[in-house]
Amino acid sequence: MSSFVSSRVPQELRWSGQTDRGKVRQNNEDTFLGLALDAREAHYLGKVGSATTAEVDLVFAVSDGMGGSHSGEFASRITLDKIGQLIVPSFKHSAMGLSTPFADIFTQLFNEIHRALSYLGGSYEECAGMGATLSICWFTPGWMYYGHVGDSRIYYLPAQEKGKIQQITEDDTHVGWLLRNGKISEHEARVHPRRTVLQKALGGGHHYVDPQIGAVACESGDIFLLCTDGIVDGLYNDRILQLLRTPDINEAALDPARRLIAASLQSAARDNMTAMVVEVG
Repeated sequence: MSSFVSSRVPQELRWSGQTDRGKVRQNNEDTFLGLALDAREAHYLGKVGSATTAEVDLVFAVSDGMGGSHSGEFASRITLDKIGQLIVPSFKHSAMGLSTPFADIFTQLFNEIHRALSYLGGSYEECAGMGATLSICWFTPGWMYYGHVGDSRIYYLPAQEKGKIQQITEDDTHVGWLLRNGKISEHEARVHPRRTVLQKALGGGHHYVDPQIGAVACESGDIFLLCTDGIVDGLYNDRILQLLRTPDINEAALDPARRLIAASLQSAARDNMTAMVVEVG
């Protein structure tokens, strides 16, 4: 795993984020986050914007909460609030010239969030069973580092293969395992009765977390999508690819995240849905 130091040329990133509770749920347990990190502090980003990694590192994340009453909303908010609290000290550490591996940072981050949610879930009756997914991307010059637990997803659409979309995270479900190993098709996975049963999550009564951690070398034209399962419930991979690479004239009038939300609302739209799209310039 590479550290903060990168010899790659800084790049401009454009992002858009959007969330919707869908047509069935009464509340929205999804949250998303954008942060710009410099040597002093973290700045929260708007839903749409652009910045260059010459000046700041950029962090994006999505989380899908779970639990009774409104504790799912609480869980996802806690998850993303913790990111700013825990990542900024690590970034300041690197700004002083001390290299810190991303794997160590992400492992600590996921463990701290897991402990916080587990403590609340075990301490308060209204928080019993609360938990959350987390998919996070950290962009530095030339690189995207990621961490993941749960069934939210990170997709990679490489510039060199504009007709390709790759899910770089693995769903922490038995159904996800069946799909990865060719036991069932994408369609069968989407309609499987146990598709939402998580084998791993932050909090939620799970005893430990073992986040998936990795890195992708970025180049101009790459697109990354972070999304919760409400998006993929209504959109197959080829539809996501089309919306992000070759939208029609009406779709192109919307920013990329809104395109995905609008298309998903026209399809299944039963669950909360969140999309965060990051384009490398």
